[in-house]
Amino acid sequence: MSQTIRIAMVAGEASGDLLASLLIQSLKKRLPDARFFGIGGPKMQAVGFQALFPAEKLAVRGYAEVLKHYREIAGIRRKLLSAMLSDPPQAFIGVDAPDFNLHLEKCLKARGIPAIHYVSPSVWAWRGGRIRGIAQSVSHMLALFPFEEEIYRRNSIPVSYVGHPLADVIPVEVSRAALREKLGIPEDQVVFALLPGSRQSELHYMAETFIETAKCLNQRFPAARMLVPLATRETRDMFELALYKLSAQELPITRLFGHAQDAMAVADGVLVASGTATLEAALLKKPMVVAYRMSPWSWRLMRRMQYQPWVALPNILSGCFVVPEFLQDDASPENLAQALGNLVEDQETSRRIAGIFTNLHEKLRLNSAERAAEAIMPYLIRTPA
Repeated sequence: MSQTIRIAMVAGEASGDLLASLLIQSLKKRLPDARFFGIGGPKMQAVGFQALFPAEKLAVRGYAEVLKHYREIAGIRRKLLSAMLSDPPQAFIGVDAPDFNLHLEKCLKARGIPAIHYVSPSVWAWRGGRIRGIAQSVSHMLALFPFEEEIYRRNSIPVSYVGHPLADVIPVEVSRAALREKLGIPEDQVVFALLPGSRQSELHYMAETFIETAKCLNQRFPAARMLVPLATRETRDMFELALYKLSAQELPITRLFGHAQDAMAVADGVLVASGTATLEAALLKKPMVVAYRMSPWSWRLMRRMQYQPWVALPNILSGCFVVPEFLQDDASPENLAQALGNLVEDQETSRRIAGIFTNLHEKLRLNSAERAAEAIMPYLIRTPA
């Protein structure tokens, strides 16, 4: 009798939850009876994943925030590792979350359990010294971006460039008019999408800045509508509290529970916290302004370690400043509102940005989940010793 294949996975935030859910579906086409368990979010659970711990526990960013929650996060990792070592899965797949997953992967790989990492850590952005640790931890790296493959090959780490799943999910052309009609938004109304982040730690630093920016935009575009998609009930509550604190309840803001892509697709311009949402906005061919704030200590450390001039994925992938970035103290409401307003009013620049993002979309559109599943399958054909 054949043994049920068990695959452990960890995805620690909204973007990882989406990527992992698509991968699970592709693996299930090949292994319909496989069981998936570990740490994951609602999209993973919707396709049959057994979540032993909620993904939100890992959704912290920046050194200071990680340290504040370190004891709880370390306890979760210890319990999960113990469960996997006592009853080994056929393979472990860590989806992003490198600070959590690489330690797990190193321990599992040392015990003969294949450790696959999906979404390359940003060694190319500001933590290049980590490549040696990755080599010790990872059996196979699944890279989302084309330039990452050579970095791993150069360091003798097995790697597959699989493209980005979002480039497969988001159509190359999206009808803004049809979506606006569906949502009851007039075609000639100016719409801004404001995405202050998917984590509570991001809302802590970004919510008030984004609301003050909305005030500035409202003065310049009094007839404009603003859409604010929020990923969880906790982040929605934090944003509501910030609105109340800043006496901004009268602003023309529509809060959405999720639906970030729809909000960006109907928008004329997007204000977005740095992260995967910047890539979504690029794939939707939207002019955007990228903003990010973190604790002062985290900022000082990041500045010291950064060795690329860009933070936003669209700029990194394009190799130049396609969209404006405002970080830390530069991310003032006045700067953000002026930059976004200027982009929305400059149709020629918006068209140029859309052309750059269309080329980027074509490069990343490779049926990523299927490619990733094919790369993983050889590790699932035998039970680890």
